[in-house]
Amino acid sequence: MADEGASAGEGLPPAGEGVSAGEARVAVEAVFREERGLLLASLVRRFGDLDLAEEVTSEAIEAALRHWPAEGVPARPGAWLLTTARRRAVDRLRRDQAYAARLAVLRADAERAEPAPAADTGSVSGAGSTSGAESGEPADERLQLFFTCTHPALAAEDRTAITLRCLAGLTTPEVARAFLVPTATMAQRIVRAKKKIREARIPFRVPGPDELPERLPGVLQVVYSVFTEGYAASSGPRLQRLGLAEEAIRLARILRRLLPAERETAGLLALLLLVHARRDARTGPDGEPVLLEEQDRGRWDRAMIEEGRGLVVRALTGGPAGPYGVQAAIAALHDEAADVESTDWAQIVALYDVLFTLAPSPVVAVNRAVAVAMRDGPGAGLALLDALAGEPRLRAYPPYAVARGDLLTRLGRAGEAAEAYRQALEQAGTEPERAALRRKLGE
Repeated sequence: MADEGASAGEGLPPAGEGVSAGEARVAVEAVFREERGLLLASLVRRFGDLDLAEEVTSEAIEAALRHWPAEGVPARPGAWLLTTARRRAVDRLRRDQAYAARLAVLRADAERAEPAPAADTGSVSGAGSTSGAESGEPADERLQLFFTCTHPALAAEDRTAITLRCLAGLTTPEVARAFLVPTATMAQRIVRAKKKIREARIPFRVPGPDELPERLPGVLQVVYSVFTEGYAASSGPRLQRLGLAEEAIRLARILRRLLPAERETAGLLALLLLVHARRDARTGPDGEPVLLEEQDRGRWDRAMIEEGRGLVVRALTGGPAGPYGVQAAIAALHDEAADVESTDWAQIVALYDVLFTLAPSPVVAVNRAVAVAMRDGPGAGLALLDALAGEPRLRAYPPYAVARGDLLTRLGRAGEAAEAYRQALEQAGTEPERAALRRKLGE
């Protein structure tokens, strides 16, 4: 397809010196990774069509890869991509007679609302609305897209799928692998979500103050789900999917930047940072998991820990704590301790008690039981775990069986421990987990 918009150079930033194709690709990827969500959000806001926004964004990337090697990377590459994508969208609408009336309305809106060229700051955000955190104006369009993709009218699995696809920038096959479904199934979920957004006319906006408390937890849960899959993969050859965990942190940073007054955005970001800080020590040379008490704490990311600790203070200040803030406080106590023995287990148990009142779940109960075992001994922890034996949601949760196996081993009940490890082996999703469990059974 001819690149009428980019080749003419009208309205585009001046091009620099020519670069190699490889350098151009690196520049495109850097801009696209950082600002993809806002680029899509700006286009959806303008044209009201998520499919169209994705298509013209891809075409703008292709145009950049053709033009930047010869013309140089623009001084404002994000604005270049946005300008090119907008022109492609207008061209498509012009060619589609079914959109003729709609285009007339869009043109009228654009004439009333189009910002002056001087407002273009060199990033995608310079061409759209500004962050409410910085200007007091309406919130950044990325935030509007967050709430559109996580609207309660969408099924829970569809919300996560479309958020990963549109905001984290994962391909459909990557999203499918993250959630253990065929690519075709995931593609159907994404198509279904887009169709629902379009047909139900889900508003492209941040909820009002009366709606935000109800809607924000869903947004945070989606980001947390992305991180959880990256922290402990459901299946595959690796225990961790670091790229996915880092994408979740990037999304959490955007939320934190755009909703600075919401303490749970600080809590979520703190939790992700404090847990991800241990990434390099969580696996051995062969990729097998390394237990917390056996990790080399010198390999933990101290800068990330310090950032997380600062955010914990913000999350716990100014009112009752939320569940992410409490979980972040627990992670901070682990990260601050020199070793397992000096960890403040009494405080961790107390925090789990608070967390269970805020967000009761069998997973929280398992974690609390392990903390009690560290405070009061393996017998006390095992009693709590055995009390959860009838919980159906733990039947396919390997950490429950692993925790029982570890406590039974510490109590000298080797036969029962082996049975628990065999149960965990049947449930384990990744090869490193299975290898570690086979080794425990051998011992």
